[in-house]
Amino acid sequence: MKVQRAESPAMLAGHDAARNFFSACFIGPNAATEMLWVAHVDDHARCIHLGRYAEGQHGAVDLPVREIIADAARLGSAGILLAHNHPSGDPTPSPADCRATRTLARAAEAIDLTVVDHMIFANRNQCQSMRRMGLL
Repeated sequence: MKVQRAESPAMLAGHDAARNFFSACFIGPNAATEMLWVAHVDDHARCIHLGRYAEGQHGAVDLPVREIIADAARLGSAGILLAHNHPSGDPTPSPADCRATRTLARAAEAIDLTVVDHMIFANRNQCQSMRRMGLL
């Protein structure tokens, strides 16, 4: 996992704030490789930790549930926001995206952790929110 710490905690309250925050993760050379980023937030929606948890080949990326949950417990996260990209250009969640997110949400619930959203980015400005789509 690659870890980056924000200089001052970014506020991730709301769809637009989260979209703007994560969009920088998927520009330039990062746009061609599928990657999963997770922002851990406190109970005021401030980002306390941002990590790149996976990098995939051939249009797929694994969602490391145990690692994400363990980090959330260690950090004292109140919630997590996930973001990954689809280099194919279609931000529609795949059936595998939906299954993996539901599995993570069930595990998170067991430790009173909220999966705030899972956002999927494609191209420059396309983004789908699984929360807004009713999939979370």
